[in-house]
Amino acid sequence: MALKHHLDHKARFDQQVENATNYVLPFIEHTKTITAQSKVLEVGTGEGGVLVPFIQKGAYCVGVDLAPERIDLANQFLENEVKAQKVKFLFQNIYEPEFTNVYSKFFDIIILKDVIEHVPEQQQFIAHLTTLLRPGGQIFFGFPPWHMPFGGHQQVCRTKWVSKLPYYHILPKPIYRAILKAAGEDDNILKEMMEIKDTRITIEDFERITKRLNLKVLHQQHYLINPIYKYKFGLQPRKQWALIQHLPYIRNYLTTCVYYTIG
Repeated sequence: MALKHHLDHKARFDQQVENATNYVLPFIEHTKTITAQSKVLEVGTGEGGVLVPFIQKGAYCVGVDLAPERIDLANQFLENEVKAQKVKFLFQNIYEPEFTNVYSKFFDIIILKDVIEHVPEQQQFIAHLTTLLRPGGQIFFGFPPWHMPFGGHQQVCRTKWVSKLPYYHILPKPIYRAILKAAGEDDNILKEMMEIKDTRITIEDFERITKRLNLKVLHQQHYLINPIYKYKFGLQPRKQWALIQHLPYIRNYLTTCVYYTIG
């Protein structure tokens, strides 16, 4: 059964704003102060709510997304800010010359919140992001490790029992697909779930990519309870225990979200 924020666009926007204000912005400011001179890019911006606290601090913001209907919503929800030229929303692929020619070495901060797990060829993608950074710029990532209970994003399923069943997304692809199909999920959901399984990312995968690209982890936080679960399941955020955070591979099964800033 889809959760409220999957169906109610304004509720999702409001949750993005509150989560970014209380968690994303403070995490980023641990290593990079946001000022009126800052330029911020969010890739996979959705309705644009994550950018609101950055706009409020005076930063110039750009949000890009490959879903035109969500860009339309962002322009609607932040109409006044768009008119004031505090933020721009683009339906655009960041690999396109129309984007890279304008924004090469432009941004101080790039934000990817619940995005990297949907992206194929992640090492190539992160390398490309670095070309959009000013010297000293940083990239924020927030993502669910693949092996965590709902790392397959199965909570978006329409059938109640498969949306609440943990861990079965790590089964072999034919079995996983058969379970979803038997539950009556439509072709669009099946396609989305299979794509996420193909592009999945673990904590170890992410850290290996960072090292290969000679990027440094500047700050990190693992969560036992993802801050966004306050809205999804009524659970209060809780940081991961230090011992679990330092147990490679095992931590993926018990950590619902990680935040990283690299540069």
